[in-house]
Amino acid sequence: MKTILLVVGKTIEKHYQDAINDYRQRTRHFIGFDIEVIPELKNTKSLSAEQQKEKEGELICKAFLPGDVIVLLDEHGKEFRSIDFAAWMEKKLANVNKRLIFVIGGPYGFSPKVYEMAHEKLSLSKMTFSHQMIRLIFVEQLYRAMTILNGGPYHHE
Repeated sequence: MKTILLVVGKTIEKHYQDAINDYRQRTRHFIGFDIEVIPELKNTKSLSAEQQKEKEGELICKAFLPGDVIVLLDEHGKEFRSIDFAAWMEKKLANVNKRLIFVIGGPYGFSPKVYEMAHEKLSLSKMTFSHQMIRLIFVEQLYRAMTILNGGPYHHE
C-alpha cells in the first residue's frame, strides 16, 4: 500500500518545509509515503469561495485513481488520540490494496464532489490551524502512528 498526503498549493515557509520533509523521510522507513501537491488556482479574485472550491475540487478528484481509499482531513471528521490513530492505520495497512490518500483542501474547504468521493473524514483538532501547519501536524502524527505500530520509543503513554 502507498500512502499519500494530497495538498492544494505549495508549503511556502521554509521551517515548515524542513520539518515536513524530515517527518516524510522518517515515515518512509515504515511505509511508502509521499506528498502530492495540486497547484493553487491562479486569478481567483474574480471567483467566489464556492467557485474556488468547485475548481479545486475538480483538480483534487483528477488525482484519484480507481481503488484509492480517500480520507479527508476535515474539521467535521472523526478525532483520534494518537494511539487510536495508530490502530486505525494498522487496519488500513492490512485492508487497503492500492493507495490510502489523505487530502487537505484549500482555504475554503472541499467541494460537494470531493465529499462524495471520500470514504472517511478525520479531524486533527477542534482548533483551527493554517494549511501550512496542518501538513506538519499530519505528517508528525503519521510518523508517530508508525512508531507506535513498530514498537519505537518515539511515543510515550
